[in-house]
Amino acid sequence: MAISTVHHMAFTFGLLGNVVSLMVYLAPLPTFYTIYRRKSTEGFQSIPYAVALFSAMLLLYYAFLKTNNGFMLITINSVGCVIEATYLLMYMLYAPKEAKIYTSKLLILFNVGLYGMIILFTYLFSDGLRRVSIMGWICAVCSVCVFAAPLSIMRLVIKTKSVEFMPFWLSFFLTLCAIMWFFYGLLIKDYYVALPNILGFAFGVAQMILYVIYKNTKIDVSPEFKLQELPNSIALRVAESLENPRHDLSKHKDCFPSATNV
Repeated sequence: MAISTVHHMAFTFGLLGNVVSLMVYLAPLPTFYTIYRRKSTEGFQSIPYAVALFSAMLLLYYAFLKTNNGFMLITINSVGCVIEATYLLMYMLYAPKEAKIYTSKLLILFNVGLYGMIILFTYLFSDGLRRVSIMGWICAVCSVCVFAAPLSIMRLVIKTKSVEFMPFWLSFFLTLCAIMWFFYGLLIKDYYVALPNILGFAFGVAQMILYVIYKNTKIDVSPEFKLQELPNSIALRVAESLENPRHDLSKHKDCFPSATNV
C-alpha cells in the first residue's frame, strides 16, 4: 500500500513537473514573436537556447539509459528539444551574419561535438549501472551550471536596484519547477534529479526576495551606469531608452529566457 502511494505521488509530481516545465520552455515565445514580426534578432543572444537544448539532450539520453522511472524525463525533454531547436532555427533565419556564424560554432562545439563525445565515452568506457551513474553526474553538474546562470541577473538587480530585467513570474515558475522535480527525484530515489533542484529552489527564492525588495524602485540610468557591464541585449535597450524617453524597458523583460532543468 505504501509503495503504491509513493508511486502515485511520484507520478503526480512528475506530471506537474512536466506541465510547469512546458510553461517555462514556452516563456520566450513573446521574444520570438518580436523577432518574427521585425525580421531581426535585435541584439538577442542565442546562448540561452543552445544551453537549454544541450541540457535537454543530456537529460533525454540519461532518461533512455534508466531501466525504470524514465518516462517523465523522456516526455518533457523530448518536447524541450523540439521547442529549443525551433527557437534556434528561427534565430538563425533572422540573425545577422556574425551571429549566425557564432551560433553555428556554438552548436557544433557543444550540441554536436561535446554531446557526441559524452555518448561515445559512456559507451566505450562504461556499461549498465555505471553508465547511468556517470550520465547522472554529468546531468547534475550541467543542471547546477544552468541554475547558477541567473547569478549575473541577480547581480544586475542589486547593482541597479531595479527588477526591470528580472520578471517575477518567470522566477516563480522556475522555483515551482524546481520543487516539483525535487520531490519527483526524491520519491523515485533519483538523486541526480533531486539534488540539483535544491540549488534551483534556493536561487528561485533568492530572486523572488530581490524582486520584493526592489519592486518599487524605478531604474535610474545615470552617468555612472556602465552599459558595457550589461549583457548585450540589455545594453541595447538601455541605450534605446536614453535616445527615446518613451521607450518602455519593461517590454523587454523576456530578454533572458531560462532553461528548465529536471
